[in-house]
Amino acid sequence: MAKDYTIAYLLDLYGAVLTDKQRALVDYYYNDDLSLSEISENEGITRQGARDGIKRAEAQLKEWEEKLGLLEKRREQTAAADRICGAAAQALRLLEQRGRPGEIRRLLHTIVQTAGQWRSEAPAGEAELETEG
Repeated sequence: MAKDYTIAYLLDLYGAVLTDKQRALVDYYYNDDLSLSEISENEGITRQGARDGIKRAEAQLKEWEEKLGLLEKRREQTAAADRICGAAAQALRLLEQRGRPGEIRRLLHTIVQTAGQWRSEAPAGEAELETEG
């Protein structure tokens, strides 16, 4: 069974809609990187039962993403924050070269800082997820 690591992100967003058992199975498989055999041993179920539980949970998580699109919105926000940071940082470099007034420089620093904080609130590894698609 090939792993779609987007599921780990979906688990963070929509995990509360899964049963405790489904959430545990998906967490073991994607976040703890356990094999189906290890999961089945931990949970006292068959390997096939572990696989089926994970597949059902994956389908539910994907369905929620199709309906609500939270991961896609998060990706868009992250891309916007990256653009803000890049543009503001570039403007700062240009201002340093041309010796512009300090007030503009402070405003740009604020933009970079604010966008950087927004970006840091994204789940870890989200930048890698964007490049996978």
